[in-house]
Amino acid sequence: MITGLHTIVYSDDPEATRAFFREVLVWPFIEARPGWPIFDTGSSETAAHPRTWDGNDEPYAQRHELSLLCDDLDATMEELRGRGATFAGDIDERPYGRCVFLNVPGLEPMLMYQPLYAPAWESPAATTSRPPHASASP
Repeated sequence: MITGLHTIVYSDDPEATRAFFREVLVWPFIEARPGWPIFDTGSSETAAHPRTWDGNDEPYAQRHELSLLCDDLDATMEELRGRGATFAGDIDERPYGRCVFLNVPGLEPMLMYQPLYAPAWESPAATTSRPPHASASP
């Protein structure tokens, strides 16, 4: 059974990215081997979106995206600024939440948002759809 989601970011400056994760985002980590930290990023959820949509017939260039979720965007931004974080642009109100792009050393800015929905790991409405098991009877 799948028990989690492992994500990888490919950085132009992995040491700076790792330091940002450790010191600014303050993510706990383990050392898979010396110099190769794996960060505990907490709960996760995954969505499948179309590459085109009404008003945008050109396929979206990215095939995957990593976003950070928070409970209170303003408070989180203030806390991260206190640790040296900067943001690309202003807060954007979108149909799914309040959003801002967090600058991460060695990476493109990451979307960070306060969802307007209950995240999947918290939602009592989340359902599990499992394929039926093959019958052991002949």
